[in-house]
Amino acid sequence: MDLIREAFHYQHRFAGSTMVFKIDFPVTGEAAFPSLIKDIALLAQTGFHVVIVPGAKEWIDSVLAENSIITHYVPLADHGSIRVTSSKAMPFVEMAAFHAATRFMTALTANRCDSVVGNFVRARGLGVLDGHDMECSGRVEKILVKPIVKTLDAGMVTILPCIGWGASGKPYNVPSDEIALAAASALGAVKLFIVSAGKNLLLLNGKQHDRIVRLTPQETEEILNQNKVTAENNKALAELRLALAASKAGVERIHIIDGKEEGAVLRELFSNLGSGTMVYADEYEAIRPLKTQDIPDVLRIMEPLMQQGILIRRIADDIHEKKDDYWVFGIDGQAHASAAFHRWGDMGEIAAVAVDSAYADMGLGKRIVRFLINKATDDGLRKIFVLTTQTQDWFETLGFKEADISSLPEERKKTYNPERKSKVYTLELKK
Repeated sequence: MDLIREAFHYQHRFAGSTMVFKIDFPVTGEAAFPSLIKDIALLAQTGFHVVIVPGAKEWIDSVLAENSIITHYVPLADHGSIRVTSSKAMPFVEMAAFHAATRFMTALTANRCDSVVGNFVRARGLGVLDGHDMECSGRVEKILVKPIVKTLDAGMVTILPCIGWGASGKPYNVPSDEIALAAASALGAVKLFIVSAGKNLLLLNGKQHDRIVRLTPQETEEILNQNKVTAENNKALAELRLALAASKAGVERIHIIDGKEEGAVLRELFSNLGSGTMVYADEYEAIRPLKTQDIPDVLRIMEPLMQQGILIRRIADDIHEKKDDYWVFGIDGQAHASAAFHRWGDMGEIAAVAVDSAYADMGLGKRIVRFLINKATDDGLRKIFVLTTQTQDWFETLGFKEADISSLPEERKKTYNPERKSKVYTLELKK
């Protein structure tokens, strides 16, 4: 039921918005590719504007090798590289790029979804880079927004192959990453999906991760600075560089997902936990004061804990009465953790700490408690206390120490329930 609510929430929020999908060529050979296209077609058919930028590197490599044409790559300052495309290679590159685009058009047609492959990318030649004549390799000069918007408004998926055309009609080989970035920025896309065949490993704090749920642009930059390019992580770092560039270009959210995983796009789009890694530049999550409309969610989060006796039984009126004391950890506007902070003179009480069970491994509870500790410190309080029957170990990890009931403020002693036999834990605040 919660998943259905999340799906409706995101459907309402993003309906009519533009999403760009940069999809690596190997994904087209995976067993999950038909399902991926079916899901993308479903998005287009339900009112989302969809642009696909097919990667074609591997297919271009194959076509060139088959025709005994050798190309090489020139390293770039941003640690990436670009193919030197000769005039001899260019016709084969163009053929391979459109073959890759046609795979998507064919698959969309099978799902009764109209699409168009168009010459919507204006390009110019790279010229000479570090002494290398780049010949027919180019860069994006302009995305032709108006004709793309017309096709999107007509309910058609727009497919942009990795070819751009100069003012005179000359074709250039342009990296699909660059086209995806330029298209997402020019079209005001709210999302850029980076879809590759398989999970690409990253080093985070010295440990390998195949999935990091979400990253801010700052965290993304730190990972890029900390990780050296190796054969094992080069692909992952390239995806992060694209995500960071898109974030800086104004794209709200960039999603890096595994195209081999069935349903990955829909899970990433219509659930808070997603299925891949999201780089977000908007205010995706925040600890904020409780709003009246949050109360049903807070009660839902609390219910399992109230049934276990960890929290005392509360109803909507109880929370509403103390509404100004409650804080929630919101993700996309929805509450997924909550806590109350009651002030007793120069002491504060943290109560009713609850976390949505689906988010239990994300540390939301500790984050909201630390937030309240910092708030109490800023307010000049000298001590914080909690009353607990089953979670004393958890509070001890946050620095709380057991204390006697006599340490409670006089007014709080009057409301202490001896039948629950709650233990008192306190934390001295640093001035």
